[in-house]
Amino acid sequence: MQLYFARHAQSTNNVLWSATGSSAGRSEDPLITPLGRRQARTLARFLVHGSPAPGPVDTLFPEEEAPPANEPSVDFDADDLHNRRGFGITHLYTSLMLRAVLTGEILAQALGLPLLAWPEIHETGGIYLDDPAASAALGAPVRVGQPGKPPAYFQRHHPALVLPEGLNPAGWWSRPFEERPERRPRVERFLDQLHQRHGGTHDRVLIVSHGAFYGSFLRVLLHSPEQPNQEENPWFAINNCALSRFDFIDQSTAVVYLNRADYLPAGLIT
Repeated sequence: MQLYFARHAQSTNNVLWSATGSSAGRSEDPLITPLGRRQARTLARFLVHGSPAPGPVDTLFPEEEAPPANEPSVDFDADDLHNRRGFGITHLYTSLMLRAVLTGEILAQALGLPLLAWPEIHETGGIYLDDPAASAALGAPVRVGQPGKPPAYFQRHHPALVLPEGLNPAGWWSRPFEERPERRPRVERFLDQLHQRHGGTHDRVLIVSHGAFYGSFLRVLLHSPEQPNQEENPWFAINNCALSRFDFIDQSTAVVYLNRADYLPAGLIT
């Protein structure tokens, strides 16, 4: 099995943070921006076509070594470490946060795959808003869980999204802010579910998830213990619509590449 981890496209909260360095005024479930839609379309083209064949004047890469144009391989090829022979994605999952769903819809249309919801790959914290008055009184952030979008919303606005059974009809989140001790066990559950669904296969699985979840995922994958002081935990950067690849073969795990964004023009790097 190969796992490809894509961070969602640029969201309105990403723009807010870049502009102000603050989360004040953030949305609990932001949309993606026009630039984010361009990022997602660029990623979609790359996943469909892979690395391009060399041009007629290319003398460094002989034509006979080029991958067939527009013919991505669907075979499991562990030696193709840069996906020069294509991606051949077989399964596409997204978190239920709107910025991931909107990104995933663009990818699903290009790849011709169903978009499957996977609630466990949501961003750390879940769906929440800060309570300014309570935070000021306490001198520390007070975060209040919000419902999130209900199944009826997704069915109306994102009818192609395949929802799991058992979602809360009042809102898929509908619980308190996810505290730090809850996050690592959730990543472990995700990995268990991933291996149950796709372990021991030649599946190529793409998930659309989030930046902080990516860090938690890598710390679990690399057996890095959580430090009591959050600042002592390593931070793993990932750009919007960047890719990371992990190969699971038998009992071994290969980290093939992290935060790959070479297919994005400079103006789309956020």
